[in-house]
Amino acid sequence: MNKIYLDHSATTPFDPQVLKKMQPYLTEIFGNASSVHSFGQEALKGVDWAREQLSKLFGCKFKEVIFTSGASESNNLALRGLVMAFRKKLEKKYHIITSKIEHPAILEVCQALEKEGLVEVSYIGVNKKGLVEVDEIKKAIKDNTILVTIMYVNNETGVIQPIREIGKMIEKVNKNRIPNSESRKPNDRFKKIYFHTDAVQAVNYCKMQANYLGADLITISGHKIYGPKGVGALYIHEGTPIKSITFGGHQEYNIRPGTYNVPGIVGLGAAVELVNNQSPIISARGGSASGGNDQIRKLRDKLIAGIQKAIPETQINGDLANRVPSNANISFLNAEGESMLLMLDLEGIAVSTGSACASGSLEPSHVLRAMSIPAEICHASLRFTLGKGTTEKEIDKVIEVLPRIVERLRKMSPLKR
Repeated sequence: MNKIYLDHSATTPFDPQVLKKMQPYLTEIFGNASSVHSFGQEALKGVDWAREQLSKLFGCKFKEVIFTSGASESNNLALRGLVMAFRKKLEKKYHIITSKIEHPAILEVCQALEKEGLVEVSYIGVNKKGLVEVDEIKKAIKDNTILVTIMYVNNETGVIQPIREIGKMIEKVNKNRIPNSESRKPNDRFKKIYFHTDAVQAVNYCKMQANYLGADLITISGHKIYGPKGVGALYIHEGTPIKSITFGGHQEYNIRPGTYNVPGIVGLGAAVELVNNQSPIISARGGSASGGNDQIRKLRDKLIAGIQKAIPETQINGDLANRVPSNANISFLNAEGESMLLMLDLEGIAVSTGSACASGSLEPSHVLRAMSIPAEICHASLRFTLGKGTTEKEIDKVIEVLPRIVERLRKMSPLKR
């Protein structure tokens, strides 16, 4: 059986070019990159090369890139590290603004900081298209707001959030908080609202330059961009107050200690190099794409059209106009999502019912619920996410197989009308 993989938002297959770049660092270049002898310095060259690739991606300085074990750690470092730097600077609790559709690696950090009594958090809703509205964030800002964290692309719906517009709004607010450059004082950095975006799902498709986005902190992950698992990075704009949340070494400018995962870091750099070399890339709010991204979009659109033609009572979840080209989140009324997933898997087709990190949960998707989608429709949803290896033949197979699965489940459904 030829297997079909349509779960690229969960993880992507290794690109052969990435593996080729990593291989020497898995064998002969084995030194500790913190060692001063030649073995260590040879390994450090790989780390420096990777950092250079990421600095090109973000359009930033070399030292503004911090390597981590992945997106979850980067998000923890961004949020908790900033709060720890602000500690004792204010008499009252700090205030963070985020959205209800964030990844658990953001939401659970916010909840933990709340339980520890360090922050209060405003969880902003989204409209029915799955979009955060800039005005809602602006309304939520308080005197003690220190951070806004909004994901760039939602992992379940693929909807691209208005990150650049949010960044511009925060910049205007900060101009009123902080005096002009001639009269700035060292502690003025604690008057600023900082802006973080979890851009894990955006890197393959969207503009990533920090200045363009107006972001102070940006999270990315290797395994979402055809690179290795267990490695990620956090862009930290120079001057952003961040304290280390782990201890035991001097690595990464004393912000993130730990022996360098040199093969993983080189792999992340190689994956980012491929992104840097692809052109053009879509804007922060959708727009046109060509090359590989355009092919992915065409196949995604064919999948949606084929499903809608063959299967009645389906619903596309999220804004199609502002969405990465790889994602189709579809609900099939009166057909249970988990059952569809398992039956597709028996046919050799891998899809998802939502975030891989929420796999096994019986709760309806918090993302779809935030969009005011009823629980029973949330439970009837599937997420199809395509990649650069997806073929038209594979899409044809899904369109052929899925209708009879849905029909069978609907006949068994106690909810059928």
